Amino acid sequence: MVIVLSPPRKTENIHDLSGILKSFDLECKKCNPISPLECITRCKVYKLKNELRFLSEKMDTPNYIRDLFNVLKNKARLQILQTIVNGRYSVNKLQGKLEKNGQRHNQDVIREECLQPLITVGLAAESRYEYYATTFGTRLTEVLGCFPEFAEKLPAHSECYDETLLQSLLSGPKTFEEVKALVPPKSVARILKRLRSTGLINTPSARDYVFYVKSKRDPTKDTYTKSERKIYDAVSYDGIAAGNLANKTGLSMRKIYKCLRCLKGKKLVFTRRKPKTYGLTCKGEKLALALQDLQQIVEDTWKSSELVMQGSTFMFKVGGLSSYAILH
Repeated sequence: MVIVLSPPRKTENIHDLSGILKSFDLECKKCNPISPLECITRCKVYKLKNELRFLSEKMDTPNYIRDLFNVLKNKARLQILQTIVNGRYSVNKLQGKLEKNGQRHNQDVIREECLQPLITVGLAAESRYEYYATTFGTRLTEVLGCFPEFAEKLPAHSECYDETLLQSLLSGPKTFEEVKALVPPKSVARILKRLRSTGLINTPSARDYVFYVKSKRDPTKDTYTKSERKIYDAVSYDGIAAGNLANKTGLSMRKIYKCLRCLKGKKLVFTRRKPKTYGLTCKGEKLALALQDLQQIVEDTWKSSELVMQGSTFMFKVGGLSSYAILH
């Protein structure tokens, strides 16, 4: 499986699935089922490993993360997933649940456009015409519960460039040129506009990109007006924007720029341009962290499924005797 988004972030809130499997295996050694059929039908270890085998096939594609996120970016699907986490539901009961939440869909739409996509990416399963969340689906739902606007803030049926950019901004603001290196250049303007409109990223106003910096020239060698002196004292060696100078000195912007021109002529200050940068809002950071947590669960599940596929021999202990079966 190829991960197409940013590197995962370690988090203490996500359980290690491989650790769960090890604890289950310890339980298996103590178990003494009456027959192999009882083991297959009731054993939680067997069911989890079968789920991981199914997921191993699904995840072994370059675009799995993209497909998974696109499935999740649907309000009706998320509502259904959150419902079947708590038990098994028929299509008829799910239809009633959606109607209570103001979503009216016929049963064919629920089955084909909601449930089937969830099953395809391994989030849900069906048994005797009832649907339930897989262990994988349950774990993802816990993360999605921390950001209920997930389906509304991200574009559906996309290449997940928005998600890629949001995760990359967790390391700090990015300039336009840096953003172009992360997503297709022709899509940058559209993606940035969309993320700004949904309140996920922000950027300072254009006038704040020019900073005025105090030079090391000796100010006693020149004469200046009272306003020029006031502005000169407000300028720092790190730089300050003209708007901030106006706030700090109480002078008008017209006066600020006039005095700055004089101070520049005397080589007491100089300008330094800082490129426009894009950073996460509080809501954007929360969503970006949720995306990383989702990806971490996918990678954890993928690694666990690989372990299961490497050792697919399962031992049954029946009547004190041991027999082996290959699980498929």
